[in-house]
Formats: sequence, structure tokens, C-alpha cells
Amino acid sequence: MTRQRASESFTKDHADLVPDVVKSQVADPELVQRRREQIAAAAAELFSKNGFYRTTMQQLARQCGFSSGLIYQYAETKEDVLLLALLHVMNRFRREIEQAEDAESPLERVFIALEAYCRVVDQFKAAAMLAYRSTMSLPLEHRSYIKNAEIATNELIAARVRDCIEAGFFRKVDADLVTYQLVLHAHAWSLKSWRFNKLITFDDYVASGFDMVVLALATDSGRQEYQRFLASRKKAAKSKRRSPASADGGQQPGKRS
Repeated sequence: MTRQRASESFTKDHADLVPDVVKSQVADPELVQRRREQIAAAAAELFSKNGFYRTTMQQLARQCGFSSGLIYQYAETKEDVLLLALLHVMNRFRREIEQAEDAESPLERVFIALEAYCRVVDQFKAAAMLAYRSTMSLPLEHRSYIKNAEIATNELIAARVRDCIEAGFFRKVDADLVTYQLVLHAHAWSLKSWRFNKLITFDDYVASGFDMVVLALATDSGRQEYQRFLASRKKAAKSKRRSPASADGGQQPGKRS
């Protein structure tokens, strides 16, 4: 699968993407998708907590609320279930980036994409680590599919980096390499959260990673645009601090328990 085809096909939900890889005994596509989403969500939780090899199909069935036999109607092997679980996690990254607010400045759009990616990692730390620990447990064909899905998801960020290059805000660099620097910064929040949580808030962590990338790549006009971006965020932060606390008692952005 080419990068372009992967990017186009991954706009669908993961359950629609794997009928030729993960076999199902059920013919109803809507039922297959619904059941696989249940299985994938439960598997991501259990595999993250217990590990792939220590999690049994019986445990997974109990987590889903139905029999092991029913699971095998939608995924023939435990490796098939792992593929669905990994795609479930990656689909969260894609949807969060796609649903994030838009902005006129391509520089701000890069920040919004990074923040969205980091937010999913923060919410699902164990699931994000699952991809690092368990991908090699998949058969080669399954691993190839995960790689294509990753490329397609990262393309949502890479396209914004290329927009910054075309706008003259970033010097001419490999947008894919820059994207992986941003993605790895997001992943590190889960991999080293035990330390980062004692050193920095989530919001400051996102901002620091963005700052390092921008200052390394920015042209003169890019630095000017970055100063405008920082001023705008500072103004927005002040406005939030002056606004009344929400009715549900929610925390102010950047404050974590």
C-alpha cells in the first residue's frame, strides 16, 4: 500500500479496513464493526495492563461480556485481536487530530495537531505504550498494516509541517522527519510519565516540545509568526484566568492533579 492510499483509506474506521487481514464468520458488516470495536477497546485495556502474552481470551471475553466463542467469530486468532487493539489506539490519534480546532496560521495548526496527539497519549498512557511493547508480536502482514496506518496518521501532521515550509515559516527540511520528532515527543509523555509528572505540567510539556522544533526550524518570518502565536496564546490564557470557574468545578488548563 502506498503512503497516499494508506492516508486515503485510513479516513475510515479501523474495523472497515481489515476484512482481508482479520477474518470474520459474520456477514453483517455493521455488526462486525460494532463487535470489533467492543473487542478492540477491551483488548487495548487488558493488553496494556497485563501484557499481550499474559492476557487470555477467556479474560478478554469476560471483559467484553460475552463468550470466547463469540470473539472467534470476529477474529480468528489472538494476534488478530492485538491488531484490532492497536488500530483502536491509532484511530484515537487520527480522530483527535482531525477533530481539533482549525486555525489560519499553518504554524498554529502544527501546534494544534501536536497538542491533540499529546492529549490522546495523556488520556491513554498504557494503551500508547502497548504499541511499543506488542507490535513485534504480530505476524509480518499485520505489522505492515500497522506501519501503513501509522504513516497515514502521521501524514495529518506532516501536511501541516509542509504548509509551514511553503509559507516560508520553516526552512526546507524533511517534513516526515520533523513529524516523527513531534510524535516521539508525544509518546515520551507516556513512556516517561513517572518523571515528567514531577517536573512539568502537561500544557508546558506540549509547549516546550513545540518550542524546540520551531526555534530549530524557523526562518526570520517564522520567528515573527511564532512571536505572534505566543502573544495570542498568552492573551487567551489571561482571558481564561479572568473568566469565572466552570459550574462543574473543572480545573484550569495546565493544572493537573
